[in-house]
Amino acid sequence: MPVIVTETAAREIDNIVKQQGLDADKIRLRVGVKGGGCSGFSYLLDLTEVQKETDEMWEYSFARKAAPSTAALANVGANGAGAGEASETEAAEGEPFTVRVICDPKSYLYLDGTVVDFKDEIMGRGFVFNNPNATSSCGCGSSFSA
Repeated sequence: MPVIVTETAAREIDNIVKQQGLDADKIRLRVGVKGGGCSGFSYLLDLTEVQKETDEMWEYSFARKAAPSTAALANVGANGAGAGEASETEAAEGEPFTVRVICDPKSYLYLDGTVVDFKDEIMGRGFVFNNPNATSSCGCGSSFSA
């Protein structure tokens, strides 16, 4: 089974790539594990251009959704200021984007079937892992045992 990236996580990755001015065609999301953490293994996420021959790779494509436009946000203010303005985000709506996920063979033994999601909640925001291979995990969700 692949390492799965949800649409929510893919959108956050796409935003990070854009904010950092990275080349989306060359960037890969490396998912892995390393020894350590309070439960034995820690999850790793890294944006990289380096892909090894032995890495597993999966591609996930989604269509961009428009965020509230600058005009819509301005219209919420007093006197409808900004009416008629367009944002760059509006022009990108429906445009496809792809997130390429890579994983080294050793990490894949522990991450087979794992779902990477992104949560933005009152208690915090960040990537979360739903790993069917984990027998237990720590309270923060950044480490596990298998």
